[in-house]
Amino acid sequence: MSPSQKSGDVMNAGVTVVPDSNVTCPKCQQECEENSFRKGLCVCTACGWHGPLTAKDWVDLIADTGTFKEIGKKIYPSDPLKFKDSKPYRQRLREAEDRTGMYDAALSGEARLDGHPVVIISIGFDFMGGTMGSVVGEKVARAFQVATRRRLPVISILASGGARIQEGMLSLMQMAKTAAAVSRHQKAKLLYVSVLTNPSFGGPFASFASLGDVLIGEPGAEIGFAGSRVVAGTISEEIPRDARKAERLLEHGMIDMVMPRLKLRHSLALLISKLTRDRSREWPAEPPKASSKVSRSPVEVIELARLPERPRSRDYVTRLFTWFLELHGDRCYGDDEAIIGGLADLHGHPIMLVAQQGGASMPLPEGYRKAKRLFLLAEKFELPVLTLVDTPGAFPGLEAEHRGVALTIAESLSTLASLESPILNVVIGEGGSGGALALGLADVILMQQNSIYAVISPEGAAAILTRDASRGQDLLPAMKLRAEDLLELGVIDGIVPEPPGGAHRDPDAAARLLLESVLFHFSRLTDVKLKKLLRKRLERYRSIGRFERGITRNLRKLVGHIAGRSV
Repeated sequence: MSPSQKSGDVMNAGVTVVPDSNVTCPKCQQECEENSFRKGLCVCTACGWHGPLTAKDWVDLIADTGTFKEIGKKIYPSDPLKFKDSKPYRQRLREAEDRTGMYDAALSGEARLDGHPVVIISIGFDFMGGTMGSVVGEKVARAFQVATRRRLPVISILASGGARIQEGMLSLMQMAKTAAAVSRHQKAKLLYVSVLTNPSFGGPFASFASLGDVLIGEPGAEIGFAGSRVVAGTISEEIPRDARKAERLLEHGMIDMVMPRLKLRHSLALLISKLTRDRSREWPAEPPKASSKVSRSPVEVIELARLPERPRSRDYVTRLFTWFLELHGDRCYGDDEAIIGGLADLHGHPIMLVAQQGGASMPLPEGYRKAKRLFLLAEKFELPVLTLVDTPGAFPGLEAEHRGVALTIAESLSTLASLESPILNVVIGEGGSGGALALGLADVILMQQNSIYAVISPEGAAAILTRDASRGQDLLPAMKLRAEDLLELGVIDGIVPEPPGGAHRDPDAAARLLLESVLFHFSRLTDVKLKKLLRKRLERYRSIGRFERGITRNLRKLVGHIAGRSV
């Protein structure tokens, strides 16, 4: 009898099995025929509640049929502490083994996913609550060791209540063992995707399961550091169950996405194919169409740049890319919707997109932390980076100050300066101050024809210089914020033309013109060797600025003095 057959009672933990082989969903009380429920991967068809799966069931779901080869098959738990509570530890192990057909909570091995070789780690809650003892830690570490040696991506699926008390400090030290194994895998620049199911708590979550490049939560999964009983017993605090659902963690920037089980396998296969594929395909190299000669006044340009109808980043995402997987959160505080980002397919090439959403939205520190995280992911997987600038500036309020807005902007600039990936930046609307530049340091900088880029908004400049923000338009000509002005100053490298009347008149045509420019410049950037690219990037910014040397300044003063005397 297979583990999944032997663990049928555990698979239905949380659901009521009635005599006529029906199951009752604990969330909506809908009854369903048991076989249909299992075939639907234990997901309620009425409300979407996700029931538990065993470790073996997860492997069967993800791995191509007949491809799974177990790692660490002949590793068995021992009883190093001779532990006994209401039952001896060895008795608990025997009971769990008889119930599940497993020797411990972890199942790991090599497999294929849609033909792609992977390593899968599955931790099942049905074996002693999925707790991590010596065997689980060793199986996880061995799996990462094999994956690192064979240069394979890793997928882990966690359902755990934490560390295994019956093994004491030996259990706790498995956190360090597994984290070290993940660290070596990460340094080899290999993909790791962590799937967090219900429940995901304690030591496994606070070690290997939180270190994935991409963290995916199941709908409704409870995820956290310490279980509710531990929190209540330690600090007498009652934590509402909904406060630690996957959806709340997504809001707080701790995971990248919440993915329904029925879509998970396809999404994992797509993610692995994009980040481990052969990238020998050539970029289109046709030069973009020349920008039209229409020259608008600064007042006209700023009006077009700020139009509510102007296409924003999400409008271009749907038009530029055949596939986009948005990644959320800074893994620290929150997920800022003013900055979006994720993996995208650009004309058959995987890239990393990081973009400001524009309009009235002003990025917060967590938005820049998310951007930095995505930049480093791009570097790890050798992906070109496309950044889209469109913001009036970073949010200047006190809450942003307290969360380190200046530091996060500085760190974003520092990361981009040395990032080992080609970077292409396009200003698509309003580029305001350091909040815009934080995404704007790049190898090539382009501006759409009716966009603006400025050290400060005209209103802000007027408030400082004239103490009257309403006089901003008076300063527009002197601020040189149009694309044509900045091209002449050498700040940008090119202008992306827009349809007649502006991008808002024909967003599809605007997207085609933008795509044309992006593909051309990426075709040139990706041909440059990395050392040369980084050298040229640093030289570019080292050379920006206008100043006079001492001899020039003295000559100007002398000429002015002579001219004054002759008058």
